[in-house]
Amino acid sequence: MFQFFSRLKTIVSSELNAMIDKAEDPVKMLEQYLRDMGKDIEEVEVAVAKQMANEKMLKRKVNDARAMVEKRQEQAEKAVEADNDELARKALEDKKQQEKAYESLQASWERADEDVKILREKLSEMKREYQEMKLKKDSLKARAESAKTRTKMNRTMSSIGNDQSRQGFERMEEKVLQYEAEAETSEDLNESARSLDDEFKILETNDVDDELAALKKKLNK
Repeated sequence: MFQFFSRLKTIVSSELNAMIDKAEDPVKMLEQYLRDMGKDIEEVEVAVAKQMANEKMLKRKVNDARAMVEKRQEQAEKAVEADNDELARKALEDKKQQEKAYESLQASWERADEDVKILREKLSEMKREYQEMKLKKDSLKARAESAKTRTKMNRTMSSIGNDQSRQGFERMEEKVLQYEAEAETSEDLNESARSLDDEFKILETNDVDDELAALKKKLNK
């Protein structure tokens, strides 16, 4: 379990660039790694709890065995005081058996106690690493979002100044200039048409004057 957790921690840093190259979302992958780490910690917590329970059970058995040794010792002494050597011998024989059991249980308890200390230390280390990776994930998430934003801005800015955009802008500018030229031309034509009409009006006015002069001449006026 601890080896797997260490490998998982290494993968988080070593595979980050690979994830980006494969177009994977590094933030989602880091969150998945953290979930895996959390499950590993839960499993180790269960293992530590079981080992602690086993250590406490062995400790009780050690205390009971020691108490039995002391009890047999006291019983042997009482039997001797009562001049009952046979009973004293039985108490001392059982005392030896209890001492062997005590020594065996004591050794088992010491190993269990040492295992508990190691497991608890490992668990604390895993939790520290988990918190470190959690903070690192938050930092990487912020950096990833910032990088995405910068990339998007750079792409937008580069598209604004590229040839296609510039040519399109220039083409629209030419259209506007063309519209303005057409408007000016239509105004010139209207002006020319008005001048022609005015000349015809003048011509028509002259004809009336000529006709009036002829009429006066006819009437001797």
